[in-house]
Amino acid sequence: MSSDAPQPQSGDQSAGNSRLLVLSGPSGSGKTTIVRKLLQDSPVSLRVCVSATTRPPRTGENNGDDYHFLSAEEFEQKRKAGEFLETAEVFSSGYWYGTLKSEIARAEEQGAWAFLEIDVEGALNVMQEYPEAVTIFISASSDDEYETRLRGRGTESEDVIQKRLATARRELALADRYKYQVVNDELDRAVEEIKHILRTEEAD
Repeated sequence: MSSDAPQPQSGDQSAGNSRLLVLSGPSGSGKTTIVRKLLQDSPVSLRVCVSATTRPPRTGENNGDDYHFLSAEEFEQKRKAGEFLETAEVFSSGYWYGTLKSEIARAEEQGAWAFLEIDVEGALNVMQEYPEAVTIFISASSDDEYETRLRGRGTESEDVIQKRLATARRELALADRYKYQVVNDELDRAVEEIKHILRTEEAD
């Protein structure tokens, strides 16, 4: 997941009419479900920016649709060439993720908002290059709710849960860096709030 009314072109902010939307939130905030519902019924044209990653594809994932799957060498070459808007290693996994500037340019060519669902570290980097971006931070209704949702998944070890909770606390401390903060206490209400934000920004 930040959005911007500036002008993203393959990496510069010069001219153009594209806008950039960045959405972030800690694990357990429900952002993935929000994104799915928003894409089904958005008041503005959104084009999801497909992230690049060095992790191998999982069953059913397609290159270019789910991720741009790159080798560690390819990823590093593109990073050194300045082709990424932001990069980050996720949860010390050894795998890197990043947003290619070409994804922003492609959204602009299609007359759509470039839509990034990225972590807070990546979002802060985007804000530096696109200070006009529309950035939205999604949070759960309470601190305890994050743990409840993470444990409810039943897919992660205790060690991973604790790491995610520690990361969530760090990310929550940076929520005020975003232009908007939306509490996901009720899914449909949260989605409607985001749609209102987009309509308002589109009208500016």
